Amino acid sequence: MVELDEVAIATKIKKMLPFLNEFQKRIYLASEAEILGYGGVSKISKETGVSRVTISSGIKELNSLDGETSEQLQIRLQKERVRNEGGGRKRVEETQPGVKEALESIISESSFGDPQSLLKWTTKSLRNLEQEMNRKGFNLKYRKIGYLLKELGYSLQLNQKMNQVGQEHPDRDEQFKHISSKANFFLEQNFPVISIDCKKKENIGNFKNNGAEYAPKGTPTKVLDHDFSLPELGKAAPYGIYDIGLNEGFVNVGVSSDTAQFAVNSIRSWWYEMGKERYPEASQILITADGGGSNGSRNRLWKYELQQFADETKLAISVCHFPPGTSKWNKIEHRLFSQITKNWRGRPLVSLQVIIDLIAGTTTATGLKVVAKADEKQYSTGIKVSDEEFKSLNIVGDEFHPDWNYTISPNL
Repeated sequence: MVELDEVAIATKIKKMLPFLNEFQKRIYLASEAEILGYGGVSKISKETGVSRVTISSGIKELNSLDGETSEQLQIRLQKERVRNEGGGRKRVEETQPGVKEALESIISESSFGDPQSLLKWTTKSLRNLEQEMNRKGFNLKYRKIGYLLKELGYSLQLNQKMNQVGQEHPDRDEQFKHISSKANFFLEQNFPVISIDCKKKENIGNFKNNGAEYAPKGTPTKVLDHDFSLPELGKAAPYGIYDIGLNEGFVNVGVSSDTAQFAVNSIRSWWYEMGKERYPEASQILITADGGGSNGSRNRLWKYELQQFADETKLAISVCHFPPGTSKWNKIEHRLFSQITKNWRGRPLVSLQVIIDLIAGTTTATGLKVVAKADEKQYSTGIKVSDEEFKSLNIVGDEFHPDWNYTISPNL
């Protein structure tokens, strides 16, 4: 008969637990343990996975309620905390400060991701990450690392074929390591490290914007039935600067062509609006950029304009370009641009001011802050830099791939 009672209690417990909060669960399991008598706490603990200490605490709480009227009991239960103050296991971020930063630093050199998605993933296994984290002095099991990766936006993925034009550059991985090493050095010196790029141009006007947002049923936002740009409104070119060390973004929204002058002027605007105040002692800046476009490694005007900026600010400007075909690995893509895309999804970009406001309103749980401003200057295309002008640049290449890595210093 006792065995039958225990089986019935176990069945009842499994049905009840999903409907109870933590306080109710403690009291209920305590009552069932008392019914079983001697050894009841251990049996309930084994059946449910709830610790013996928790069930014993519940018994004490249950006994303290004896003698109270139903009205008194209701009032007490309404005031009772679900969990005792200070109860529960502390988060690993509290017990081991810097654990998330250390984990992301390990996987940052082997990360992949779609820049238009918030999802990222890592090629390193949880077991290997556990070993590397332990070597860094953190006490973590691989299961906990899995939870932290999920919070950081990573997930486990199967291999997937991806189209790529041409062969991978043989020095691709070495360039990634070079960029990481140089960025770490600058951050240790408290010098700014910025990731830059121009987001794809957006039509200004009442056009459909992919995504959806909540609204009363049957009241969709009505937009134009075509995607041709409107000459009177034109297009917006958001040029972004992402401060890797401070997790801050600056977006210069242009209405003209995406040229090297526009790119450097965007960096200039960031420096005077934000950078100069945040890095008053800085003598150098590190820029990570794509290998092509307005800030490309072969763009003479880009380097010429950087020289003007260096002479103006007396800053040495170091640049590291990502290898061909790897622009999506640039930090700005998934740290800033994907967040902006998420923030304005489903919203027609009806005016330049709306674009500015939506970009400036972009935030994340990790504390991202964004400043946005309009740049209505018209930038000319087709500007050439002569051989004589190019030779006047005070530029020195790194030992490793000087075509991708170089520093432009102020002319004295």
